[in-house]
Amino acid sequence: MVSVVALPASAHDGDHRRTPKVEISAVQADSPGRDNRSNRSLNAEWVEITNTTRHAVDLDGWTLKDEAGNTYKFNDFRLAGRATVRIHTGEGRDTRTDLYQDRRNYVWDNRSDTATLRDDHRRVVDTESWGRHHHR
Repeated sequence: MVSVVALPASAHDGDHRRTPKVEISAVQADSPGRDNRSNRSLNAEWVEITNTTRHAVDLDGWTLKDEAGNTYKFNDFRLAGRATVRIHTGEGRDTRTDLYQDRRNYVWDNRSDTATLRDDHRRVVDTESWGRHHHR
């Protein structure tokens, strides 16, 4: 329901299913330019996770996974309130705003894929699909 988004936070605090507190806010599956597997190209492929609440959320043990089963596990990371972190595919130095999977191959399929964010209890928090959807 679209109307749920317009409700004040207190009206649906008890309902965790309707509006995720942490969500996949953007995906760039197709890195610009040629897919030459350079670290720069790999890092231009990313998924953004946003905390929509005022309070920090501990993402330790959470996972971000593609349809092929490639999994990134958050390790000792707190996402500040109303903040966004970008998870890059390639290598780099983790900061408050950018995390790196340290992979040497692309993860996200340019044409169609699904990014699934799960909490530390393996519950689906949010998904983002593009292209042809493969329902299982």
